[in-house]
Amino acid sequence: THPHITFDGIMATKPGFLTDWPWTPLGSFKYIVVAPWAVHSTYKFVTDDPEKMDLGYFLVLPFLLLRILHNQVWISLSRYYTTKGNRRIVDKGIDFNQVDRETNWDDQILFNGLLFYIGISLLPQAKQLPLWRTDGVLMAALLHAGPVEFLYYWLHKALHHHFLYSRYHSHHHSSIVTEPITSVIHPFAEHIAYFMLFAIPLLTTLLTKTASIASFAGYVIFIDFMNNMGHCNFEFVPKRLFDLFPPLKFLCYTPSYHSLHHTQFRTNYALFMPLYDYIYGTMDENSDTLYEKSIERAEDRVDVVHLTHLTTPESIYHLRIGLASFASYPFSYRWFMRLLWPFTSLSMLFTLFYARLFVSERSSFKKLNLQSWIIPRYNLQYLLKWRKDAINNMIEKAILEADEKGVNVLSLGLMNQGEELNMNGEVYIHKYPKLKVRVVDGSRLAAAVVINSLPKATTNVVMTGNLTKVAYTIAYALCQRGVQVSTLRLDEHEKLRSYVPREFVNQLVHLSSEALSSNKIWLVGEGITREEQEKAEKGTLFIPFSQFPFKQLRGDCIYHTTPALITPKSLVNIHSCENWLPRKAMSATRVAGILHALEGWEMHECGTSFRLSDLDQVWEACLSHGFQPLSVPLPNH
Repeated sequence: THPHITFDGIMATKPGFLTDWPWTPLGSFKYIVVAPWAVHSTYKFVTDDPEKMDLGYFLVLPFLLLRILHNQVWISLSRYYTTKGNRRIVDKGIDFNQVDRETNWDDQILFNGLLFYIGISLLPQAKQLPLWRTDGVLMAALLHAGPVEFLYYWLHKALHHHFLYSRYHSHHHSSIVTEPITSVIHPFAEHIAYFMLFAIPLLTTLLTKTASIASFAGYVIFIDFMNNMGHCNFEFVPKRLFDLFPPLKFLCYTPSYHSLHHTQFRTNYALFMPLYDYIYGTMDENSDTLYEKSIERAEDRVDVVHLTHLTTPESIYHLRIGLASFASYPFSYRWFMRLLWPFTSLSMLFTLFYARLFVSERSSFKKLNLQSWIIPRYNLQYLLKWRKDAINNMIEKAILEADEKGVNVLSLGLMNQGEELNMNGEVYIHKYPKLKVRVVDGSRLAAAVVINSLPKATTNVVMTGNLTKVAYTIAYALCQRGVQVSTLRLDEHEKLRSYVPREFVNQLVHLSSEALSSNKIWLVGEGITREEQEKAEKGTLFIPFSQFPFKQLRGDCIYHTTPALITPKSLVNIHSCENWLPRKAMSATRVAGILHALEGWEMHECGTSFRLSDLDQVWEACLSHGFQPLSVPLPNH
């Protein structure tokens, strides 16, 4: 979208004095720095006489939590809009490095909270502030528009001098594509300088005895709002505001205005008021043009859609539009999830009544625009028979919407392709024979991934768990290659015999427990029992063929991941993990849709009647486009 993108640094090449935050060594325990103050303020609020009660002191902690929530809302909003494409400013994606660099965005909230607590304790004027004083609010606004904006402009220009830039400000400019929280990613020393600037209105109102809780809280929330807006990477300010009041362009910047500062580097230095860039001749000449382009931008054209769903109630936080840092690691239950149960409950209620799918991710690869769409339903709901029709209707609507939007391929992820639910997607292509969008269940690639995860010298495997389309395909292919496929359950053995051609039936064996010692490679699906895992020999390699991982019970065995592949470097804007998969890994069903579009295959690749064949073709296509198998993990100790 930008005419040019320049960049003068990645990180602080010569970290300066006070680069690191004082509590960096504490890691996740950094919150204890405000704990004594929070406890003391709460205790005083509860025990003091009403006449001596200091409401402002007590409200510091709720205010810090409100700021965290405010920032999170901006993160989710920004990621939602930039995913769909509406009003997006910069198309370039972000990566895991940026997410990691911006993880500690709450450091500045802790810092401000600590200074508020100390200020209230030491300054008599800061105690027992009234809720509202109009003169103090007006004074804070005027002081911000004058001294703060003016001094910030020159401080910002100074930070772009090579000496300070290389030691401090380059850390912030590591993010060419900004997210709301990019606004507060600075070294500690910079935050000290910024707080001194923003303290001018606050201290002045205190000294003139015009301060109030509203002036303090309102001013800080204003700064947060404007910072988040300026870095959100989608145009937020409506054009009609500038039409109604043209001078607003000198008084309020826009996200596209500040985005140019991150891509052009030496223009648009202003804090929130472009007036100072106009006065000193540093306004970027493309500011108005970029605003017009961004505000009018429509949704992206999409080539490939991966249709998936929520797994557990807590998985809502693991979406890309959820908790950014949490989503950048494989899903696992964390301690903070217990604290978020009110939000989890609300999200569950919301999904009950909100039946529309939503876009959660976007990426691009070889001129293909890729998106992931989420059906707001959980695993448990897919297992309820009385929910079957409703869920099928949602999947059907998603396929028809994709077809209407001109999507080339739609892959069915997780339980959206259940055999009992919709015959692995066959229901839809029979109901709508004129579908232009090609529906893919990914079974062929999933089978190929499992087979190519086997050690080369493999001569026999054990297969157990609930047999699926993928399992039958794997068994067939292995028998063709002369690999013996053993089963623990007699019913599984009979099912495989009915699927595999007669000439290969002798490769199928039903094993007793005593005969397991020579079988150290197990292909497993959902439904594998604890007892079956216990029967495996020490050092056994478990390779799932199922969509979902199973519980790992053996510390002396090796557990591979569900069918997945490592993405090529040229597949951009990957900065969140797909469910339990490691970073930069993508499920086989998702990759299958991308391959289908890249190869230009015209058939639907789904359904129980679709005979999976030529696994080598799909595997060779996979490797030719740069996807690689995940390495087998080392044994647990």
